[in-house]
Amino acid sequence: MTRLLVLSLLAAGSALAALSPAMAEPAAFRVIVNAGNPAAKLDKQFVADAFLKKRTRWGDDRAIQPVDLGQKTSARGAFSHDILGRDVASVRRYWAQRVFSGRGVPPPEMANDSEVVKFVATHGGAIGYVTAGAELADVKVVEVD
Repeated sequence: MTRLLVLSLLAAGSALAALSPAMAEPAAFRVIVNAGNPAAKLDKQFVADAFLKKRTRWGDDRAIQPVDLGQKTSARGAFSHDILGRDVASVRRYWAQRVFSGRGVPPPEMANDSEVVKFVATHGGAIGYVTAGAELADVKVVEVD
């Protein structure tokens, strides 16, 4: 009887895991760019490279200006995991090594969503991310795939 219960629970868990992405939790963050940026959709690798400063120019040759949220925000953790494929501590180590070797500085960190929105709105080449429910003005949300 116990085996049957365990097998039933495993089957139910597998069925739930197989549900469509539409049934999944909504994203914890949204990626935003300056309203004048023509991009509507960005490749995940492009966004990761922009935030790790492996890519420094947009297609129109404008400088990419990434901006991060503070290290302890939930959106920062979700962004680091989902886009960069690393946890926040790993990203901090990456930047410590880059700074120590003189190969770059990390993106500026803003304390909250409104500061990120303001930065992105006032810098033509800016890209940032905010919590999913953040109020947006003069910026554009881009899809990342």
